[in-house]
Amino acid sequence: MDAGIAALLGATVGSLSTLGAAVVSGRAQARTQHDQWRRQHRRDAYAGYLSALHDRDIAMDAILDALGPDEPDLSDVDEKIRHFVALAREVHRAAEVVVLEGPASLAEVADRVTRASRELSEVMRRMAENAHAGDTTRKAGDTALAADRERILYRAVRDFRLAARGTIGNTN
Repeated sequence: MDAGIAALLGATVGSLSTLGAAVVSGRAQARTQHDQWRRQHRRDAYAGYLSALHDRDIAMDAILDALGPDEPDLSDVDEKIRHFVALAREVHRAAEVVVLEGPASLAEVADRVTRASRELSEVMRRMAENAHAGDTTRKAGDTALAADRERILYRAVRDFRLAARGTIGNTN
């Protein structure tokens, strides 16, 4: 084989190798960028959900505090409930984004938060209805039950937060 053909063949092999390496490197970089983009969207969805939960839980605490006195200001309680309901809708919207962004395992944890929240809300609503009816017979029991349900909700939110951190790769 003459030197010219060998040089041409060598240059061709070198060019093809370089091109192959560039394709592999480009794909790896694209995959890394896509993974980062996915993590960011999930992070935003999870942070939005946690923020909505936080706002809604502050509203729940305000209702429970307003129901605390022997004769609560019912118009104040009703206004706080309206505010709570609006915030609960925001939580529901944020939860839908969490379900869409996934993974399914995190949606299951979010569902546990929803159940715990619903159970606490049921106690709060019963307390409000009893306050409107002037019925104080269950107030002490419902107050204790609400505190227990708040602890359960707190644990569910904590579990969601930990699962979300694991999903987006932030385990520190």
